This record gives sequence, C-alpha cells and structure tokens, in this order.
Amino acid sequence: TLGCQNWDTLTTLVEQKSTNVFVFGSGDEDESYCTSAGWTLTSIEEADLILARGTFTINDGSTVVHKKDDEMEYWRVMEQSMMVAAEKKLPMLVSNPDKVRPDEGLPPMPGAIGDTYERFVWTTHCAPVGDMTEEKARDYVKRIGKPFQEVFDIALQDSDPSRAIMIGDALETDVTGATNAGVGSLWVVQDGIHAEDVTKTSADGVIAGFNGNEFTYAYGKKVMPNYVTEHFRW
Repeated sequence: TLGCQNWDTLTTLVEQKSTNVFVFGSGDEDESYCTSAGWTLTSIEEADLILARGTFTINDGSTVVHKKDDEMEYWRVMEQSMMVAAEKKLPMLVSNPDKVRPDEGLPPMPGAIGDTYERFVWTTHCAPVGDMTEEKARDYVKRIGKPFQEVFDIALQDSDPSRAIMIGDALETDVTGATNAGVGSLWVVQDGIHAEDVTKTSADGVIAGFNGNEFTYAYGKKVMPNYVTEHFRW
C-alpha cells in the first residue's frame, strides 16, 4: 500500500470506484488477494486494471487458465489479453518486478509480463497510427519492488543510506536498485541468476554485458557493485 501512494492512476481508479481487475496470477489465493483490497476479478474487456503477481495462471473471475495444465492455451490467452488491453491502454500493476526466477532455465517472473505489456502498448499505438514511444509506454506499467525507489524509501525510513548495503544476486534489481537509492551493494555471483554466465565468462564480463543492454531497469545507467562475493551464507 505504501509503495502505491504515488501512483495517481491507481488513486484515481479507487476514487472512481473503477475496481475491476484482470489477473496474471501465481495460483496461490489470487482472488482473495484482490477481493480483500476491494477489487473484483473480471474479464480483460471489463477490466480497469491488470495485476501481474505471478506467471502460472490467468484469472478473469470466472475462468482460470493454468500454465501447468495447458501451456499452449496459457500463452494464447496471454497474447490475446495483451492485445485487448494494449488497445484500451489499460494500466498494469506489477507486484514483483523480478523478470526471472533463479531456478533451472531461469523461468519468467511477473516483471517479464510488465516488459511484454509495455511492448504491446508501444507497438499498438506508435507511428504511423499514433505517437506512442517506448518511454511513454512505461507510464502504463507500475512496478512495486526492487529496483524501484518506493521500496527503498520504505526500507530506509529514519536510516542513513550511507550505512546500508544491498545484498543480492541480480544486477537488474538488486545492484541497480542500490545504485539508484544511493546505498552500497554486495553482488553474490555463484548463488543466483548470473551464476552460469559468471562461470562461463567472468563477473566483469557479465557486468559489461548488462551495462551494454539498454532493455533493463537501469534504462541506460551504468551500474557497478561495490563488492562481489561468490556466496552469501550464514
């Protein structure tokens, strides 16, 4: 809740009682997660907001599509839903900006859904049919969590950022978030999403590759962890 206070889009929807939501879910209490906050699950055609909180189900309040049951149908419904939503320029709230999970094959997380939706919004309304740009398309997706500022503001309330350090395995969320928040960072390279690439090349090589990629949450800013360790274990 604290992290959403600065998003005028959500405030306006609540004030107008426009509280119909279409959910990309985890399959773990998605409906109660929404209804407890006063939202009603509905179809993409009737939705006022899209919530991306998982990458396992698609829930419109009457039908739930499970990726594990029918992966082809899951991706078909996702693509169709994205097309409808982009045409309407529906806002999307991503409750976990991580793009991949540190499991075998690095399966997608909700942050990847946010990126995909931005591209749908941009390509649906860019020239010659409109004036949408990649940067403007970002306005339709609000992400709550690392590396975005709100979560660091909450964590660092009444604290001195110079005495804080962010420990994590992901350059895109952990190190980028620390850089933006003005705190130090400790990058864990052998336990997490970069482990295989670090082993194949080097930590410096992975950092260089990341900094050369404009399609990250760093948005072109160069990041560099203050410290690097292979493992972080008690």
